[in-house]
Amino acid sequence: MTVTLADVAARARVSPATVSRVLNGNYPVAASTRERVLQAVDELDYVLNGPASSLAAATSDLVGVLVNDIADPFFGIMASAAQSAIGESATGRGGGEKLAVVCNTGGSPERELTYLTLLQRQRAAAVILMGGSLEDPEHLAATAGKLTKLAEAGTRVVLCGRPPTPGDAGTAALVFDNRTGGRRLTEHLLDLGHRRIGYVAGPADRTTTRHRLEGHREALAAAGVAEGPTVHGPYDRRSGHEATAELLARDPHLTAVVAANDTVALGVCAALRERGLSIPGDVSVAGFDDLPFSVDAVPSLTTVRLPLHEAGIRAGRLAMNAEEPPAGGVETVPAELVVRGSTAGPRG
Repeated sequence: MTVTLADVAARARVSPATVSRVLNGNYPVAASTRERVLQAVDELDYVLNGPASSLAAATSDLVGVLVNDIADPFFGIMASAAQSAIGESATGRGGGEKLAVVCNTGGSPERELTYLTLLQRQRAAAVILMGGSLEDPEHLAATAGKLTKLAEAGTRVVLCGRPPTPGDAGTAALVFDNRTGGRRLTEHLLDLGHRRIGYVAGPADRTTTRHRLEGHREALAAAGVAEGPTVHGPYDRRSGHEATAELLARDPHLTAVVAANDTVALGVCAALRERGLSIPGDVSVAGFDDLPFSVDAVPSLTTVRLPLHEAGIRAGRLAMNAEEPPAGGVETVPAELVVRGSTAGPRG
């Protein structure tokens, strides 16, 4: 059932004219009244309707790209590639150009939902959500509802590096094979003879974290090796640095550490060196993502390569309807083990 301006007015206990004034911003309205109207808009998921709104008239040129942290190379590479593809997919001057807007959520589920609501109101031509999702049933249900409404209104919805959730409708998903990547990385360490392996994981409530950790555990279980200590934290260098102290306190005889991503791995390496330990002589270190700096680390990082640029390009083309969506709506993006100096040489 379509929500009308009158429905919003009734919920906010104001006149339809007051709702119009708040949404169009063309007449002064008391702050308390404005807050009630905007709260009613959010609760009812009201979308501005018709050419009377200056916003609605310009929305077909907008593409929203949602990322957790644009300063993180993982997201920066994908967002930049998507934006390039969106620009290249235009047919020339006046021929379908789109404005790609990067929305930085900071990992906040509330901000993610807010941006989706704003893009819905703006009648965005497409929305791309990048990176893993929060594994909270309430948030997943709310997100699925937002994405379904966007798709039903004609907005193309693309997930890049993010698995679809039950209830998602009308989405195209490019899903990174994090589980296989995590398994192959640990298998590599096991093949070198490591049996005491610590793990610095990402936030416990993220799909990316769970899938990479599941792959790690699958490899250990298949080899009959007991799981070493695991510490969760953000996907940043400081997390790796601080977690290393805890890992070594729990098992001073660790011979390898797997990090949630390459940035975390840099923190692990710094913490090991501060304790007089050599890499890989005393402790091998492995990362994930194959970010550009991983090859320049000393020693260069063994990691798992995800085709971030290529995935971003494809996401942008899907958003522009310049490529056919994957069969069944979901495409698995493979992960590739990259062996470098930080895990060189057999152990024991």
